[in-house]
Amino acid sequence: MKLSIVIPTYRSEANLPTLLQRLNEVLMGLRVAYEIIVVNDHSPDATLLFLRNAVLSQPNLRVISLSRNFGQQIAITAGLKYATGDAVVIMDDDLQDPPEFIPVLMEHWTQGYDIVYAIKSNRKEGILKKAAYKMFYKFLSGLSEVGVPQDSGDFCIMSRSVVLILNQMPEHDRFVRGLRAWVGFRQLGIPCDRARRNAGKPAYTLGRMIKLSLDGIISLSDRPLKFILGMGVFTSLLGVGTFVWMLQGYLNSDGEAGQSIWMRHYTLLGVLMLIGGLIMSSMGLMGIYIGRILNEVRGRPLYLVHETLGFERPEVHTGSGL
Repeated sequence: MKLSIVIPTYRSEANLPTLLQRLNEVLMGLRVAYEIIVVNDHSPDATLLFLRNAVLSQPNLRVISLSRNFGQQIAITAGLKYATGDAVVIMDDDLQDPPEFIPVLMEHWTQGYDIVYAIKSNRKEGILKKAAYKMFYKFLSGLSEVGVPQDSGDFCIMSRSVVLILNQMPEHDRFVRGLRAWVGFRQLGIPCDRARRNAGKPAYTLGRMIKLSLDGIISLSDRPLKFILGMGVFTSLLGVGTFVWMLQGYLNSDGEAGQSIWMRHYTLLGVLMLIGGLIMSSMGLMGIYIGRILNEVRGRPLYLVHETLGFERPEVHTGSGL
């Protein structure tokens, strides 16, 4: 049996030495053949320099360096494409996913599960970030047609058969844990204490988190489009009701100028602003879906590889997904 570990990395030169040391200790204790695939997502720091040196002394280390920053989900996709193990583990590079938990994932995987994922418990983030994550998963579960387990990150182990299926999915705006839920098969979630980030600042800014949230919702469901259809019908009925109410108030007014002006102008202005806002929001949402279609129709590769290290021979994958 062979085990592959896929790690996307960005601005994590301070984390990688400790991560690789702990990983090698854990994996050697498992007494299985293994490879550690680190995908450098065009990190601007000395991450690639460290990896170039590390691969010379660590025969199980493989390095994929992308030509530019494609994002964490695409970096994971590139790692899965190169992975050759019978089982593949995905984990973060900041040690929030503890390497010591891999034997727990493997133990349950050997019981016949195709996917075993870690459920994040005892998060060490601030209250606001915890609340944001909780809101995201609630929102995602309400809109998605696929049940994505709450507080399940990318940290997981998957069978080779599942990885091959994921590699055949060509969509550009990827949400790996959503695709993982979509494929089905036998899955199991195991609670895992979420550690603090070992060093450095998180690469996921608020903007990146919002984009990931949109990728998750839009890639898994068309319910937002159905929602705006319902809102359109509701707004139309609200507009008719408001018109009847304004007409009734105008007819029953005692002729006071202020009341008449309020009825005829200010209320109408509020209704127009409401309808205009809904129209613009709906057009924006549809624009996002259309933009995703355009992105797929272009047919550009998911990623481009600048160099590989530690493999038997240099390879260039274009990440076509085919």
